[in-house]
Amino acid sequence: MSVDVAGLTGRLLDGDRRALARVLSWLEDGAEPLVRDVVARLHRASGHAHLVGMTGSPGVGKSTLSSQLVTEWRARGRQVAVLAVDPSSPFSGGALLGDRVRMQEHALDPGVYVRSMASRGHLGGLAWATPQALLALDAAGFDVVLLETVGVGQAEVEVASVADTTVVTVAPGMGDAVQAAKAGILEIADLFCVNKADRDGADRTVRELSDMQRLLPGLPEIPIHRTVAAKGEGIVELADAIGEHRDALHEDGRLTERRRSRARMQVRELALGVVRERFAAAAGGTLFDELIDRVERREVDPYTAADRLVEALEG
Repeated sequence: MSVDVAGLTGRLLDGDRRALARVLSWLEDGAEPLVRDVVARLHRASGHAHLVGMTGSPGVGKSTLSSQLVTEWRARGRQVAVLAVDPSSPFSGGALLGDRVRMQEHALDPGVYVRSMASRGHLGGLAWATPQALLALDAAGFDVVLLETVGVGQAEVEVASVADTTVVTVAPGMGDAVQAAKAGILEIADLFCVNKADRDGADRTVRELSDMQRLLPGLPEIPIHRTVAAKGEGIVELADAIGEHRDALHEDGRLTERRRSRARMQVRELALGVVRERFAAAAGGTLFDELIDRVERREVDPYTAADRLVEALEG
């Protein structure tokens, strides 16, 4: 079956949400020639959206907080897309996709687009297609693209590599402040949000985050905001802080630096992927087997064998 990539991406750029949904499905499925074509056609139209990463441990209220932020951004006239990466079942590969249920209040708003994506076991908490999906949502004309992660393992570190502004959400009584220090989250957070701040222990959580920042020399002070997302408290101030952070990135050139670093990482990863594919093909050939035999017989050393295999790949 022929695929009209040019026609579909053109409709996406014109604001057709069905075309956007179809393109996101293509990207998530990962058919290599199709993904390459889509990304090539959308890349020039991207780079305008504010990419906001929302992460934190399960149970801190990220989804409620995200929904409240969407409401606030819409009140300010912003077009908003939400990409929620859900954990996949290790058995079926299916995802919970619960965020689409929690975002039902925005279902009839044409200025909001919500998409869930399964991580499919990808380490770090993000789906492998996340950068491509963010590119498509950016090109589709949204002012803000909110990426909400699974919030397990190294998800926080990984989301910082694709977001302009990273909001790390913690909650009182969950030990998140200590975990943030252990996992290196202090270094990648642009803003901290202590959600469920009406609970006992909120003051202690804020204090711990402040104290831990002072223990890391050279680390710029990270603002800490309190919210009670279930009641809509603190949302305006948090939205203001997110906007102010982007303005500051623009003014001092850090946004360009961050996006250049992101481009460097993506190009490197794609290039390494090509190399891995070529190596896998070579590893199934006769030359690889011959080299392994010669190493086993002590006729050549492993470094020499590796050099010869690389020379063959280059050829």
